[in-house]
Amino acid sequence: MGNLYSDNYTHKRPAIVQQLGSPSAKSIEQIDQLLLVLPRKADAGVWRKIPHGNKIKALINRHNIERIPAATSRIPNNRQTAVAVACVAKDLEPFQQLTQARELVADASARGVNSLGIWVLGFDDATQEKLVSQHLAAALAAAFPMPAFKSKPAKPSFKTIKILGLETKLDTDRVAVEADANNLVRWLTAMPANKLDADGYVKLIRGMAKENQWQYKKYGVVELEKLGAGAFLAVAQGNDDNSAAIVHLKYRPAKKTAKAALSLVGKGIIFDTGGTNLKPFNSMLDMHTDMSGSAVALSAFKAISDLNLPMAADCWLAITENRTGPLAYKSQDILTAANGKTIQTIHTDAEGRLALADTLVLASREKPGMIIDYATLTGSCVVALSERYSGVFSNRGALHPALKRAGRDSGERVWPFPIGQEFVDLLKSDTADIKQCTTSGGGDHILAASFLGEFVDKKIPWVHVDLSACTHKGGLAHVPTEITGFGARFTMNLVLDQNIVEAN
Repeated sequence: MGNLYSDNYTHKRPAIVQQLGSPSAKSIEQIDQLLLVLPRKADAGVWRKIPHGNKIKALINRHNIERIPAATSRIPNNRQTAVAVACVAKDLEPFQQLTQARELVADASARGVNSLGIWVLGFDDATQEKLVSQHLAAALAAAFPMPAFKSKPAKPSFKTIKILGLETKLDTDRVAVEADANNLVRWLTAMPANKLDADGYVKLIRGMAKENQWQYKKYGVVELEKLGAGAFLAVAQGNDDNSAAIVHLKYRPAKKTAKAALSLVGKGIIFDTGGTNLKPFNSMLDMHTDMSGSAVALSAFKAISDLNLPMAADCWLAITENRTGPLAYKSQDILTAANGKTIQTIHTDAEGRLALADTLVLASREKPGMIIDYATLTGSCVVALSERYSGVFSNRGALHPALKRAGRDSGERVWPFPIGQEFVDLLKSDTADIKQCTTSGGGDHILAASFLGEFVDKKIPWVHVDLSACTHKGGLAHVPTEITGFGARFTMNLVLDQNIVEAN
């Protein structure tokens, strides 16, 4: 392929090996570190299955059972296999299970092991399989190397993950594909803006499209001018080149001309200075992450393709920078979007909703069954929810329960907010059809989503995800890095478990 993706995204997923039945002492000796996941009150039969189980039990009894790991030790075999034990309550929510899995895997990551074993025992079959999947997801996240540009490369993490103790083989394809999607979101989001600029990002996507046999179309500045995409182009006009683009991808497993059942739309602001309303230092420092919404849309789209799901899907990515300079757009500029609506600019740091507005218009014209867009759109969503949840908004209020279930079950939790005409009324303008935002800033996440709704075909069910959980210091759920990759697992749960696309 010869582009940024193929040349730099070199991570090879650890091999996943399953050994059915209770493991022997010899098989455990092949593992550098074993993660033992047990109930809070394991019966005697459970301890008898574990090599040196009585000694491990005695060790746990001397420690705090609620700590993760509750105890660590080594098995006296030739490899001196390390053991980390977690005693897990049976009634935990998925987020708590994933968090504990991250904490347990962190012990192995700190030791720099090559092979990791996961042995969950003492639970019913369904709980056992769920806990194995959660710990596998945590291990795949921990094994992934984030972008680094040091003169000495970091040591690779474990190369093999062995699942022990199941009676029947577990289908790990979905866990692995979702892990790949999360890893890709994190990798793209973490890339510095001079390593992943707009031109490089577009080339990367084109390379991925060729590799995965997706249909690809790039709308550059000239094409967007012809389409009247004045909102997106206003954000891009401060750039010193014409690298800005809206990219359209199509996945068609059957008929090439089929309409998409689902269209994923992402905000890809490579770097956000705030424009003419320049951000202060602390607010600008990490603005290379402002393209996370596009990374989520692209990665979820790839997961749909990797799983060969029998549904046509589209992906639209709005890629540009928001720079300052003599040509940058200004407060009180009047813009015209691709659907003909005129917009009164209020604040140039509210650029994300402008870039998405035209992209949503273009996505709507393809008449998909549903649109989901993703953006690190507002600071007010972080104020409302912290960085532990993300906000969701929809023009179909009946979708709220499914959105919450998807967040709960995936461990990427969301909370719904209202949108509608009463909020659009707050954006009334004396000089244009609508204001970009208000000057007060109160409830800006709701106003931003209500603004975006004016650029979506009302006949199309639409969900907006404000990624307030894009970053969280110390990691979130099973993900150990500050950049969380939030969104891909949530989307796959919506598609595969909540059947949100089929339902509409």
